Amino acid sequence: MPAPVQLVRSFPYAASLRQELNWRNRQYASRMGLVQCESYGEQPVVCYLPAEDAATHGNFLPQTYQAILSNPGWRRRLNKPHTSARHVLPRSDRQWRELDSCTSSDALLMNIFCFPGTLKQKLVLSLLGAEHGCEPQFGFRARVPLANRHSDRTEVDMRLGGLLVEAKLTEGDFQSKLAQVVESYRDLGEVFEVARLPQREGVFLSYQLIRNVLAAYANDCSFCVMMDARRPDLREAWYAVMRCVRPHELRLRCKMLTWQELVEAVPTLLQNFLDEKYGIGRDGRRAACE
Repeated sequence: MPAPVQLVRSFPYAASLRQELNWRNRQYASRMGLVQCESYGEQPVVCYLPAEDAATHGNFLPQTYQAILSNPGWRRRLNKPHTSARHVLPRSDRQWRELDSCTSSDALLMNIFCFPGTLKQKLVLSLLGAEHGCEPQFGFRARVPLANRHSDRTEVDMRLGGLLVEAKLTEGDFQSKLAQVVESYRDLGEVFEVARLPQREGVFLSYQLIRNVLAAYANDCSFCVMMDARRPDLREAWYAVMRCVRPHELRLRCKMLTWQELVEAVPTLLQNFLDEKYGIGRDGRRAACE
């Protein structure tokens, strides 16, 4: 029986990218005169507050933010709480939200897909394998079947028609889970060569990838993980899981797309914003803090 894959991390890619994003956002906030503050700790993170009239928010392009506010489903996503705000951010009359952070992958996802015109671009739809006219759903409950006939209701970052999307930016990895939890999924053995999945000492690595592939299988969907080209560690984790997918047809429905590849297909105004604020250049080869 082949030995399970053991992933190795030799360079702090997540910390390096977080440092670059904070540098860029300090410059961006200063140039635009935006309301922001930095978290406490050795590596502060820039967080934005909405303007006093609540019509704009520094972490979003104005056009994107207005589109979010006008869509009840998208607007609810803005309320996603910042889980560590009590410990790392100054007190505020307004509760801090996860999407206030410049390193939020959810905010990046919404900046792109809520921007008017993004999903009218034929190349965007082609890259995603999505149909024209689909409206993004953020925080989609995929209901992955469990062996006990119940279902897991953990959220998928976005559903776009028949496509499920997991977004990553500065997150350390795809999370880990105890073997007994992962093995409770009904279709695990049908979808994966379980013994080859990345694992260590009774814990499965890259749990979110495993779970989202199972969600795609159960919902007859495609699956795409969106990540930054500056994160080869996440790319390695992706391939370590994908090589364990049993059904050939399902493997073909799973893909990885970098933000850098996607940015080449979006409208010019959004390209410029992503270039300045995130360092996601249109050539796809931005160096850190050039």
